[in-house]
Amino acid sequence: MLKCIENKLLRAVWLLLLVACYSTIAQSSEPILPLPTAVDVDEAKAAIGKKLFFDTRLSADGTISCASCHDLDKWGAETRNVSEGIKRQLGERNSPTVFNTVFNFKQFWDGRADNLSHQALSPVTNPVEMGMISWDDALAKLQNGPSYSSEFHEVYGQAISKELIVDAIAEFEKTLITPNAPFDRYLRGDSAAINATQLKGYELFKSYGCVACHQGANVGGNMFQKFGVLEDISMQNGSLSDDLGRYTVTNNEWDKRVFKVPSLRLVTKTAPYFHNGSVATIQEAVDIMIKYQLGRGVPTEDRDAIIAFLESLVGEKPQGVSQ
Repeated sequence: MLKCIENKLLRAVWLLLLVACYSTIAQSSEPILPLPTAVDVDEAKAAIGKKLFFDTRLSADGTISCASCHDLDKWGAETRNVSEGIKRQLGERNSPTVFNTVFNFKQFWDGRADNLSHQALSPVTNPVEMGMISWDDALAKLQNGPSYSSEFHEVYGQAISKELIVDAIAEFEKTLITPNAPFDRYLRGDSAAINATQLKGYELFKSYGCVACHQGANVGGNMFQKFGVLEDISMQNGSLSDDLGRYTVTNNEWDKRVFKVPSLRLVTKTAPYFHNGSVATIQEAVDIMIKYQLGRGVPTEDRDAIIAFLESLVGEKPQGVSQ
């Protein structure tokens, strides 16, 4: 009798372990992957990069820094539709969050920069953004007031230069990741990390086809896609079709209105939406994407569940990155 009970207990334990194993396997084969909890960073270079990220001397009139458009206290983005540079000039595109950009395959909406250091080059001399005439002028300004010269010699073994400045900024930006979101914990086997509505939203996110473009660890940021795949986006919002996207980089006809697919990691925290910031709410953004990218309508209940899932992608802000 005792042996029989023991065997039943062993079978019950075995079944529990088997269910847990299958659950882990199923989650590990999902189209979305957990965000890495850390990346390799040179802390000394990142420390210099943090100072530069907040340094307004990199702009012509001393009013704009990287943090002006990528506010780390506002999840690395901005609340304006489009970026505002020196002399209150307005750009043409919304500044996406700087968090988790290390996981993107390209930078900028049109993908014209291959990596973070390449991305950091252009805003400094862009006449609408930071407005420096040249990088030589930027270097000269950095010599006035607190100087980086000794720090660059100590950390890099070289004098300060354009190349080292953008390398340091990129190294700091590598620290700007938001791991351990509820959905990351779910993917790692914690089935209680998300609620039933969020899980339903994830299943809908897959069944509607959102994962065709938004997948991987960054839930996007790893491919290009046309805006308005199945319907003409200008029918919804004419301003959304004004920007020709990647075409301005390649001059290839097929790249008209093609953009880098954005990460959805912090999407519920970083309104307004799309490349020109013309959509104010996440509800409208989801409706537009499902209609114009997937050719479908979406009931309110489904849309709200998808948004609940998107909320589960919000991870932990790194400590000590604000000024």
